[in-house]
Amino acid sequence: MAKTQARKTVVLGMLGTMLDGGQGPRRWERWRPTVALCQQDDLLVDRLELLYSPNATVLAATVTEDIHQVSADTQVRGVGVDIQDPWDLEEVYGALLDYARSYPFQPEQEDYLVHITTGTHIVQICMFLLVESRHIPARLVQTAPPSGRDRGPGKYSIIDLDLSKHDRLATRFQQEQREGLSFLKAGIDTRNAAFNQLIERIEQVAIRSRAPLLITGPTGAGKSQLARRIYALKKARRQVSGPFVDLNCATLRGDAAMSALFGHVKGAFTGALSDRPGLLRQANGGVLFLDEIGELGADEQAMLLRAVEDKHFLPVGSDKEVESDFQLIAGTNRDLQAEVAQGAFREDLLARINLWTFRLPALRERPEDIPPNLLYELDQASQTLDTRVTMNREAQEHFLRFATSPAARWSGNFRDLNAAVLRMATLAPGGRITRENVDEELERLRAQWRQGPAPAPGAAEDLVQEVLGAGLAAELDRFDRVQLADVLAVCRQSRSLSEAGRGLFARSRERKQSPNDADRLRKYLARFGLGWGDVSRGGLPEAP
Repeated sequence: MAKTQARKTVVLGMLGTMLDGGQGPRRWERWRPTVALCQQDDLLVDRLELLYSPNATVLAATVTEDIHQVSADTQVRGVGVDIQDPWDLEEVYGALLDYARSYPFQPEQEDYLVHITTGTHIVQICMFLLVESRHIPARLVQTAPPSGRDRGPGKYSIIDLDLSKHDRLATRFQQEQREGLSFLKAGIDTRNAAFNQLIERIEQVAIRSRAPLLITGPTGAGKSQLARRIYALKKARRQVSGPFVDLNCATLRGDAAMSALFGHVKGAFTGALSDRPGLLRQANGGVLFLDEIGELGADEQAMLLRAVEDKHFLPVGSDKEVESDFQLIAGTNRDLQAEVAQGAFREDLLARINLWTFRLPALRERPEDIPPNLLYELDQASQTLDTRVTMNREAQEHFLRFATSPAARWSGNFRDLNAAVLRMATLAPGGRITRENVDEELERLRAQWRQGPAPAPGAAEDLVQEVLGAGLAAELDRFDRVQLADVLAVCRQSRSLSEAGRGLFARSRERKQSPNDADRLRKYLARFGLGWGDVSRGGLPEAP
């Protein structure tokens, strides 16, 4: 049987002109890292690739000779590296990268270590980066001098940058990510898989990028709160140092918009009695959140584009540019692509802020998240009213049955939920919400939604086109299309085929002795070649 050849240990290291220096017999009284590494009792260095700059040839020869004395089995190969200035990052990295690319690594036969104790800090950083990027398939080795009066070679430690081999460290990273996700969700244990995935992606982008973010979604979906939490997360990670500045662009009109955003100088217009810095300058070093950005006028859009791209802009009435380095988060409930097509929004500005776009779903699209959000709102009400607010089990179940049913429109999204809980908490005797409080609030919500505007017909037609495709949708008669749009909207808000059927056939089912709403709905959808899986948002599976 053939004998297995032992793997060789190869060390790559830069000669330290200061730490490894020394001439004459007294050099042995000094601790020299490169020599000491080859003196370790439990680390046999088979080959040392000793890198050195052109002016260290004599020292390299001395160190090579000394290593032969202390470790006769170690082969030392001196490698001259063309580094004239060891403190020049670009020069050092370029030279070491060229060396790494040309080196004949054989990781199947040899184990590689990179010694990072010697060399300038720039050299050490570049060595670390080359190992981290796997240009050098190695682990790091670090040496330390002996302690006290010990004259031995000191000690060494090996560092593996593969985090999968560091269970506790990997666990810390995972825990930090979970904390970031929980923070962005305000600590609410949301259950909607699509929403949780959305928040996870936002967390990844928020801590890795300073590019603009665009948050879309209906009014009340939580865009402003999410923007604030993104800022707080970045602040906690020390990625921003400036303030969070927010503005609802729908509140701006005329000349006041330019002044509020970009500032003005004294005398720029009638009433400009002093300089005004503007919100963009206030956000320097921080985050600027512009909610309802689609409300900005053409002139403001043009100036904002330049400010985002160049970090410079002109205050009103000034011929001197000012600078502000901020991260932009924009919010809108509009379809900005449609606004571009209509000429109401600049295409180049949309292209600039559309790098990262995240759509927050409406509350009715996340019925499984209403229970944990109800608990959150109860806590918020307790803080607002400065008293403990509770909800007995019967009241809670009664409220949730309605809140998660197709009858609950939640047209104001979380604003409606927040207001409903706050009203019940305020009227509840002793802060304990009862079934009677819930009944009163549900009547109020039904009346409010009956008086509110009906869903836009365009949105319903878009839903038909989304499910059937543009071609099949265009072939439907108007009567069938309107009817199907309403059915699809109810299905999207329901957790199961049976729940959707109960909502759609609530009146006619009262006249039937044994209604089968799910079957009626299934047959209706089948007329269009659709099943429950085609029209639902991932609710309960269709019953067989």
